[in-house]
Amino acid sequence: MEGLRRPVRDQLNPQQILAVTTHHASAWDLDGDRWVRALGPYPAEVGAQGIGIAREGLSRTPAGTWPLTEAFGIAPNPGTRLPYRQVTTSDWWVSDVHSPRYNTHYRGAAGPFDETAGENLGAAGPAYTHAVVIDYNRSPVVPGAGSAFFLHVATGGPTAGCVALALDDLLAVLRWLDPAREPVIALTARPSAC
Repeated sequence: MEGLRRPVRDQLNPQQILAVTTHHASAWDLDGDRWVRALGPYPAEVGAQGIGIAREGLSRTPAGTWPLTEAFGIAPNPGTRLPYRQVTTSDWWVSDVHSPRYNTHYRGAAGPFDETAGENLGAAGPAYTHAVVIDYNRSPVVPGAGSAFFLHVATGGPTAGCVALALDDLLAVLRWLDPAREPVIALTARPSAC
């Protein structure tokens, strides 16, 4: 990516990109009309079925470019400028395709959705010490197209579809992300200049 010029037409207007391939992640800043590396490359884990077309029930990370607009974690905010929610066992990510809350955060003791088709964020353990929501299938939400894709702490192997970095690397990315710069994550299965 280094030295590449900014595309003429972008639906998104990112000034920060976290570029992820099947094994690496690098953070890039737009400096004038050129992208320059800000962080990385870092080792990265993706879904057990790689990066590609995602849907509910696959362990695949969704290919494409998606905004990074909010973060959460079991631990307090580590210094990110993204909106940050500290989660407890009352926080869920809804993956019930029959629920109107599909692919959204829900806070409550008992959800108005099938909890076996959801993820209790506060009970997930070290992976969600800190995490960033990948805005795949968020606007509009399409039931069954896939849910609960996050950038989170690596736990030693492929994910169910999320992107995982070592804790120190994730902390560096969290502190680098600036919502005013419209950050995105670009997920591709092919090798790049990460």
